[in-house]
Amino acid sequence: MVAAAAHAFMFGKKVAGVHDHASGRDLQIAAEARGERLQGFDGDRQAKFNGTRSELYDAGDKAFVSLEIDGLRAEGYDRQSSSHYTLSVTDQVVQLYDHAVKSWFAFSIQVT
Repeated sequence: MVAAAAHAFMFGKKVAGVHDHASGRDLQIAAEARGERLQGFDGDRQAKFNGTRSELYDAGDKAFVSLEIDGLRAEGYDRQSSSHYTLSVTDQVVQLYDHAVKSWFAFSIQVT
């Protein structure tokens, strides 16, 4: 969700899907940013998410996630898991570092 949201905000393109390299799965995640607002849907969890450039709400987990974007980098805090994360974004790939598990995760972004 965070990878799709950050990419949508940074590039202004609709995210139509996300490939999780760690699991090898294509995730049914879509996101669209319009100005400072974002709407998204996680089809695998049947959950909506929305928010602004600084705060996202995941209706599936009923949790807030902070998001601070600086160019093609972002960072934030997931209140559900009580962990910080850092993102590095290119036009096709989002790399996420989860500070709680001290690991990097890569996601390929599909846009429309």
